[in-house]
Amino acid sequence: MPILLAGLVGLPPVLLLFAATTEVPLLVLGGVLAGLVEGMFLSSWNAAIADLTTPENREAAFSFSFILSNVTMGFGFALPVFFPSIQAATGLDSATVHRAMLVVVAGLSVLSPIGIQRILPGRATSPPPSRERSRLVDMGPLWKFTAMNALIGLGAGFIIPLIPTWLFLKFGVPDTYSGPLLGLASLTIGFAAIGSAPLSRRVGPIRAIVLTQAVATVFMVALAFSPTALVAGGVYLVRATLMNMASPILDAFLMGIIRPDQRGLASAVNSLFWRLPNSASTVVGGVLLATGDYSLPIFLAAGFYAVSVTGMYALFRKVRPTT
Repeated sequence: MPILLAGLVGLPPVLLLFAATTEVPLLVLGGVLAGLVEGMFLSSWNAAIADLTTPENREAAFSFSFILSNVTMGFGFALPVFFPSIQAATGLDSATVHRAMLVVVAGLSVLSPIGIQRILPGRATSPPPSRERSRLVDMGPLWKFTAMNALIGLGAGFIIPLIPTWLFLKFGVPDTYSGPLLGLASLTIGFAAIGSAPLSRRVGPIRAIVLTQAVATVFMVALAFSPTALVAGGVYLVRATLMNMASPILDAFLMGIIRPDQRGLASAVNSLFWRLPNSASTVVGGVLLATGDYSLPIFLAAGFYAVSVTGMYALFRKVRPTT
């Protein structure tokens, strides 16, 4: 609970930092702090959901959380569509409008820790592990799961964070259009997660993960051959929806194969080993785009996706959540 609240409390100052400066060193510092508070939140939020649910309703709970997260994120991504109208009505320049919106969002984000404190006061989460029980030698399933998830993070980094840049460089699409596209993707992802739990119950969690991610990989490859921005946007929406439809199933599955006293640690480790490769490959993807190669980052992403999907099925097809 304290780590969860610390992550939520740390977000508003980071947003205000982004609003206050355009100095690159300070923006880099803001990015580091943003990653830190997000990691604090994610590592404890998944454990909290797992501790407050049972194996029977855990996937539904993770799906509901995922839906709310992506729907609200979608609205945030879509905000730039209103900026030209705000500029025309107020006479403010683009930079000022962006900064003002960051201040508004920072103010709204203050509500999150207040709400969590009121909703979950004193709720117990995973019991603190004893020195003997916290050893990592018996966490083989976590390391296997994390390795497969790290491949997804590595592959995604080559192009997914750079989609707005890719659209601009290849098709000349500005963020007034790519921002709403990302917003629509988040909304679509969120609502598609309604089907995550039913699909998992019907075919099993691992088959559901493999099925959605494998089809998403096909659409990832198709993105490289999109002839227009409109087609690329549609292909991206389908890919994002299918790929992320597996996310709540993945989270619930991991929490179900890890001992309750190790869930917080498992969530933190899994998040860390997704984001570190993702950050590194984003740099490589940016360099490739700067050289004018708009297809190779996509093919690299698809390749790592394919390896991860295959490995996930091979390693976990006979594993069932037990806790």
